[in-house]
Amino acid sequence: MLENTHTTTLQNIARGVLGTFMLVAGTGHLTFARQEFQAQVPDFVPLDKDSVVLASGVVEIGLGLALLALKGRNRVRMGIGLAAFYAAVFPGNIHQYTHHISAFGLDTDAKRFGRLFFQPVLMGWALWSTGALQALRKRGTKAVE
Repeated sequence: MLENTHTTTLQNIARGVLGTFMLVAGTGHLTFARQEFQAQVPDFVPLDKDSVVLASGVVEIGLGLALLALKGRNRVRMGIGLAAFYAAVFPGNIHQYTHHISAFGLDTDAKRFGRLFFQPVLMGWALWSTGALQALRKRGTKAVE
C-alpha cells in the first residue's frame, strides 16, 4: 500500500505548474492546437486521429484538475498515473521524430529529437511533485526489510 507523503512548498509549486500545464495542453487538444496534436498520433493507432486528440485532451484536463485537487495517497496515485500517461503518449513523440513531422515549432529533426528527452523529465516531475517518488522509495525500503 502506498503511504501518504508530505510534500514541500517547492513540490507544491511544481505540482501546480504541472497541473496548469496539463489544463492548457488539454484545452489545446480541444481547440487552438488540435491540428498540431494530430501530427503526433502514430499511424498504427487504429482510430481517427482527431478522435484520439479529442479524447486525450479530455484525459489531460482531468489529469490536470486531479493533480491540482487531490491530497494524500490519492495525490501519490495521481503522480504514478500521470507518469504512466506520459509514458503512454511517448510513441507519439517518436512518431513525430521518425516521420519528420513539424508541429509545435519542432521544425527540424534536431528539435524533434531533443524533445524526446523531455518526456522522462515530465515523468520525473509528476512523480517528484506529488510525493510518489518518496512513497515508492519508502515502499521499496519496507519490502527489503
